[in-house]
Amino acid sequence: MNQNKTRKIVLAGILCAVAVVGSMFSIPVFGSKCAPVQHMVNILCSVLLGPWYGVGVAFGASLIRNLLGLGTPLAFSSMLGALLCGFMYYKTKNTWLTYIAEAVGSGLLGGLAAYPIAIFIMGKDAGQIAFYAYVVPFLISACGGAILSVILVESLRKANVLKLQKES
Repeated sequence: MNQNKTRKIVLAGILCAVAVVGSMFSIPVFGSKCAPVQHMVNILCSVLLGPWYGVGVAFGASLIRNLLGLGTPLAFSSMLGALLCGFMYYKTKNTWLTYIAEAVGSGLLGGLAAYPIAIFIMGKDAGQIAFYAYVVPFLISACGGAILSVILVESLRKANVLKLQKES
């Protein structure tokens, strides 16, 4: 039991580090940075570790990114995608629904949650931005991460790594 928990914590730490380092690689989209690695990590955590580890990794990565100056408080909205796709995989074990849940959670819900964060925490003027202004860039980023996840998760499935992870 302890060995399995230790393995999960170590994997969560590695995925958190991947998300932080991956945030340095971004693609500019509509005045925003598209950083799909965080979304890919959300899905990997959902499939390999479960919803609560996914939220913890998303929080940890967002906190570290902010402390290092690599992100903004808007990064914390990725926790919504981690929670939604984590529960989707936990309930259905369907990876395709999990990919969609990440796009909806981080892209749509995270984009909408970014508005009050921008107004109250970052001090943006409410007249400057529309409440849905972050949805398009967040959705593009989340879909990019979901595409990366399709490639990675389906490769892991073909190599029977997912089956081995579940058995251990």
